[in-house]
Amino acid sequence: MKIVILGGVAAGAKAAAKAKRLLPDAEIDLYTDDTHVSYSSCGLPYYIEGNFEDYQMLLVRSPEEFEQKGIHIHLKSKAIKILPNSKQVLIENLEDNNSYLVKYDKLIIAVGARPIIPDIKNVNLPNIFTLRKIEDGINIKQMALKSKKVVIVGGGYIGMELLEAFVRQNLDVTLIENSKHVMPSLDDEISELIETQLESINNGRFKILTSELVTEFCGDLDGVKAVYTNSGKCIDTDFVVLCVGVRPNSELAQDAGIELGETGAIKVNEKMETNIQDIYACGDCVEVTLVIDGSKIWMPLGSTANKEGRTAAMNASGVEDKFYGVLGSAVTRCLNLTISMTGLTEKRAQALGYKTISTIITKYDKVGYMPDVNNITLKLVADEKSGLILGAQAVGAGDADKRINTLTSAILAHMTVDEFYKNDLTYAPPYSPTIDPLLNAAQILTSKIKKLNN
Repeated sequence: MKIVILGGVAAGAKAAAKAKRLLPDAEIDLYTDDTHVSYSSCGLPYYIEGNFEDYQMLLVRSPEEFEQKGIHIHLKSKAIKILPNSKQVLIENLEDNNSYLVKYDKLIIAVGARPIIPDIKNVNLPNIFTLRKIEDGINIKQMALKSKKVVIVGGGYIGMELLEAFVRQNLDVTLIENSKHVMPSLDDEISELIETQLESINNGRFKILTSELVTEFCGDLDGVKAVYTNSGKCIDTDFVVLCVGVRPNSELAQDAGIELGETGAIKVNEKMETNIQDIYACGDCVEVTLVIDGSKIWMPLGSTANKEGRTAAMNASGVEDKFYGVLGSAVTRCLNLTISMTGLTEKRAQALGYKTISTIITKYDKVGYMPDVNNITLKLVADEKSGLILGAQAVGAGDADKRINTLTSAILAHMTVDEFYKNDLTYAPPYSPTIDPLLNAAQILTSKIKKLNN
C-alpha cells in the first residue's frame, strides 16, 4: 500500500502519522511546497507578540522525526497535477524546478488555504505582509522589532490577535476594517461591545477604524510608507499586515475532476472521500457540514483540520471513521479580552429561516469578592417556537471561553434553553457565581419563550 499525502501542516501531518500507526508496513510519502512540516500556524501571532523567542517551539514534529517513523517528507515539493486515471501525481521540485510523477494507491489532499490579496493599488510594495507560514511570522516579527508604526488591514480573528501582538511590542497600531464593526462574523451588538471594551483599555497605542476601505498603499523600493483610505485618511506606517481572509486551495482538485462544494472548497462526505475513488481530502481546503442544520460552510480551523486528517487517514487505511461536521466554535484573545462563539449567530440563524429569540447578559465570571473577578457578556440565541439552543457568543476579560465550550455540548445534544437551565453546573467562588451566567441567560430566555408561546 502506498499512501501519498499532499500538504503537511495540521491535516496532512496528522493523516501521515495516523496512517502509519494503522498500516506500519505502508509506504507513506508527504509532499509540501512549504519549508516546514507539522507546525502550529495558529501560534504565529503569539510568537510575534514575544510569548516565546524561538519559532521552533511551533514545530510539532520535524522531517527527521517523521523519517524515523518511516514517513517520507518532501519539502519544497509542489503538487501541480493529479492524474486519477493512472493514479499519479505530478510533483515539481521548487529548488531545481524539475518535475516527476509519483504513483499512489490512496491519495489524501490537504493543501490548505492561502491568504487573500486584496485588489489595492501598490499592494506588492515591500513590507506588506500576510501571515500564514513560519517564514511570514519570522519576517513580521523582525520587522516589528525595528519599527514604530504598523497598519493592520482586516479586523477578523488574525487581525485582532495581531493588534494585541503589536501593542505588546510597543508599536503604534492602526487597524482598518471595511465592515461597520471588527469581528464582523459576530452579531453587531457583540462586535460593538468588543470595540467599546478595547477602547476602555486603550493607552493611546492603537486606533480601530471601521467602515473604512483601504484604497492605496504609498511607498518606494524601500517599502510601504503610508496607507490611504476611501474617506481621505493618510496613515503613516513602517509596514502593513493584510488580514482580509483566506481562500481554499481547491484548484488542483478541481483540475483533476474532483467536485467542489457550494463554498468553493472541496466537497467530501463524512469519510472525507471525494467523488473520485481512492482520493480523500481534509483540512482547510475542504468544506464541512454545519451540524445544526446540515448546511455547508467553509471554516478553516486547526482543530477541525486535525480531526479531518485523522478521519481521512483511517478510511484510506481501511478503518471506517466519520467526521460529522462542526458547530462553528471559535475563540480568540485581544488584549486580555476573550472573544468566543459557537453555533449560529442571530443574523446567520435568521438568514437560514429561523425565527429567533435571544438575550444578552453581563455578569461576573466568579464570586464578586474574588481578587481576579471579571465581567463577561453572554448572548444566547434560540429558536422562538421550540426553544432549541442555536448558538452563543461571549466576550469579556473573564472566563468566557469555558461558557461557550459548555454550550457546544448542549447544542450537539439538541437541548432547549429550558432543558439547559436544569443543568447542574459546578460552583465554587474561584470559578463561578452561585448561579452561573449561563444559567442566568437560560432562565431569562426560557421566560421570554414561555411568554411568547402562552
